[in-house]
Amino acid sequence: MNARYVRVSTSNQNLERQLREDYKNENLFIDIVSGATPFCEREQGIKLIEAVKKKEINYVSVHSIDRLGRNLFDILSTLEIFNKNNVVLKVDNLGLESLVKGKPNQAFKLIISVMANIAEMERETMLERQKEGIMIAKAKGTYKGRVRGSKESDSTILSKYKNVVKHLKKNQSIRNTAKLCEVSAGTVQKVQKILKRNESILQ
Repeated sequence: MNARYVRVSTSNQNLERQLREDYKNENLFIDIVSGATPFCEREQGIKLIEAVKKKEINYVSVHSIDRLGRNLFDILSTLEIFNKNNVVLKVDNLGLESLVKGKPNQAFKLIISVMANIAEMERETMLERQKEGIMIAKAKGTYKGRVRGSKESDSTILSKYKNVVKHLKKNQSIRNTAKLCEVSAGTVQKVQKILKRNESILQ
């Protein structure tokens, strides 16, 4: 069976529907998580690895290598799992496959290693520049970041979790809402409490 792994940083129900329409013949594994999270710690990443080891999947496609991770070691570890189970990894934007006639494609591994290493360095550079920018802003007294220990306002939380609000308004249970919106039950409970405090919002 063919599979496609997709990782996005934020929830977007329309995107998920579109993906399912575009890749009807592929079993989709969609994670909504930061690229810095190790592949083996992602909910759908774990399920994909389990399916691979059970021989339920023999071909995996990704749009680009950074969908698997931003850490070189993590990417190569995932690739090794695929190789050991004779699963072909296809990277769309490179037009390359990890295995050729059942054997590791050395050109693929070399290119992936270089690209993953570059992506990792770029991320480290970006984070370093971000830290420097914050330090400069703090020194000038213009830093507007969230103060540690401060709380987001009710309106900010409701705006952030519009899908949760929508499903709660339809009287969905906490558990169903969490599943539909791909958030934790704790987040749904937090939104529910805010809605109860502001009953006018429900009208």
